[in-house]
Amino acid sequence: MLLSTTDVIQGAVIDSYLGIVTAEVVYGSNFLRDFLASIRDIVGGRTGSYERLFEEGQRKALEQLEQRAQRLGADAVIGIEIDTGTINVDQSGVLLLITATGTAVKMR
Repeated sequence: MLLSTTDVIQGAVIDSYLGIVTAEVVYGSNFLRDFLASIRDIVGGRTGSYERLFEEGQRKALEQLEQRAQRLGADAVIGIEIDTGTINVDQSGVLLLITATGTAVKMR
């Protein structure tokens, strides 16, 4: 299956639009990761543990997006957007949210 951020696929003709597909990945807080990130915040620099977490989350969101599009009989998902955010959970911390959205299509 082809996954694309563009709205058109060069050389392909879209026969039908099957609908919008979405995928969500949510990660809970991790005390050790948060603690190490807070030290990075003080001394400066990149936070590798969070970078790896977001990279993994984006990969999983795209995999889930592809699975949902396949259930619709799609050949491709176009116009993909990946978004990140947080969900505050009372005093216990923050959840990290990664979403992927696109349009499932049949092509020829």
